[in-house]
Amino acid sequence: MALNSKSEEILVLYYSPGGTTAEMANIIARGVEEIDGVQARIRTVPDVSPTSEQTDPPIPEDGPLYATIDDLIECNGLILGCPTHFGNMPAAMKYFLDGTSALWMGGKLAGKPAAVFSASTSIHGGQESTLLTMMLPLLHHGMLIVGIPYTETELFQTKTGGTPYGATRLTNDLEATPLSDDERKLCLAIGRRVASTTKKLFR
Repeated sequence: MALNSKSEEILVLYYSPGGTTAEMANIIARGVEEIDGVQARIRTVPDVSPTSEQTDPPIPEDGPLYATIDDLIECNGLILGCPTHFGNMPAAMKYFLDGTSALWMGGKLAGKPAAVFSASTSIHGGQESTLLTMMLPLLHHGMLIVGIPYTETELFQTKTGGTPYGATRLTNDLEATPLSDDERKLCLAIGRRVASTTKKLFR
């Protein structure tokens, strides 16, 4: 591809009703920006209302902005994260992804690197199945899935979160069980890997 003087941008898009994946997203974004010439854009998605009349304001009261289709079009890579709900992604993230059909029809995400991350409250709570199901719509969009290789040695020693499919964490209380050192390093690693892959593809 032609040389590009502007920074490449990675969209770190997450859903975090309890703050767990939000903390991961911020660390992953730091990993992204460890790669020279790449920057992170952090966005979230609103809750899905159980009643059709209830709506969220277009701008959240605090935290990052809600993601738009333009965020996906403008990004050079994507890192997608949400908690594990019964071994799958929560409805809020699925609802957002279900609204990207126009991008699929136009091939707007094809060829862009992507990665996933998640968290659960138990070690067998479905982290890996959540990561794998999060990959499916990204593969349908033609995105290039980036995982974590075992050259990241924390994968061999972690007793909490961390998988080759993407970064994970294990916690049911943010204060009582902060990110482990291995989880933190693997969050940074997935950010760096997507950023460096994107830089190679777009420079």
